[in-house]
Amino acid sequence: MPAAAVLVLEDGTRYPGRAYGAEGTTLGEVVFATGMSGYQETLTDPSYAGQIVLQTAPHIGNTGMNDEDTESRRIWVAGYIVRDPSRVVSNWRANASLDEILVRDGIVGISGIDTRAVTRRIRSDGSMRGGIFSGADAALDAEEQLRLVQQAPEMSGQNLSAQVSVEVATVTAAVGERIGNLAVLDLGVKQATIDNLAARGFEVHVLPQTATIDEIRAIEPVAVFYSNGPGDPAASGDHVELLRSVLDDGLPFFGICFGNQLLGRALGLGTYKLPFGHRGINQPVLDKSTGKVEITAHNHGFAVEAPLEGSFDSPNGYGKVEVSHVGLNDNVVEGLRALDIPAFSVQYHPEAAAGPHDANYLFDRFRDLVIAHNDKKDTK
Repeated sequence: MPAAAVLVLEDGTRYPGRAYGAEGTTLGEVVFATGMSGYQETLTDPSYAGQIVLQTAPHIGNTGMNDEDTESRRIWVAGYIVRDPSRVVSNWRANASLDEILVRDGIVGISGIDTRAVTRRIRSDGSMRGGIFSGADAALDAEEQLRLVQQAPEMSGQNLSAQVSVEVATVTAAVGERIGNLAVLDLGVKQATIDNLAARGFEVHVLPQTATIDEIRAIEPVAVFYSNGPGDPAASGDHVELLRSVLDDGLPFFGICFGNQLLGRALGLGTYKLPFGHRGINQPVLDKSTGKVEITAHNHGFAVEAPLEGSFDSPNGYGKVEVSHVGLNDNVVEGLRALDIPAFSVQYHPEAAAGPHDANYLFDRFRDLVIAHNDKKDTK
């Protein structure tokens, strides 16, 4: 029988359950993810660093864990909340159970609680700090547990890029006809993103988040890419200034998720924290250029402030800009397109591991932008 555990929210709400994964104490921002599949990709997505993730799907772990679907070098969630963990693994690709990998990576989790009740509370009151206390720590005094939760840092104001970024540059060779070197600033990049970029003919240079403009210029890139990642974009001023240098150099740029927020700030726009964020693989987004509605994968707690209709002037002098994509659940800005410089971004995950793949065309759009930009330079 698993040891006792309890989830404590910063408003004092308590949910007793059973230990799942490693035992001990973990603190973080409690958020919910609505995907019914793809838990391995969620757990290994660096964007979830600092967050205790609740799965709204009730049955988790039945397909186990494998070596092919991992999106980075480890599990990044601060903690894990599930209702009914699978007692057996039923997939031919699995080489370990979810519980075994949670223990291996030291991820403290909890099971056997009413995840619908927790989701409804977060949905109503907004994301909040929480703590999972399991094993011996479940017996800590309730007031002490609450004190620890309330003393934990809030997500607003946190710069977490250094926690998830590579420390040394890595290179992935281009597949097929080579376009050129692509500088990817690793703010929490997923392996599926690297694979999609390489498949479009880019030699992908994944650079640490400490990279300077001189280090980017040194690889002679045909373009620059900013990845997804955790944290508050308002706390990433150095990355914004670096991006402004990239834009000033006239290099084509594509950003996703955190990269979208940083492009917004580089253009002179503001960002803000969403009440409970978008996390899941079923979010409807309108591509304004085609009129098509895409079902997309999201993981973000912050968003860009910008007018949804028409074009507007970049406050930082980069010409006209427009909102290219809009979230249909709440009209959140889901994409930006600069009209006078070769730069665009989206708030969601077009690599879509583990699906859906409606937005995969954005990698083609980026490739076409870079080729057109290079052809234009060659004719001058």
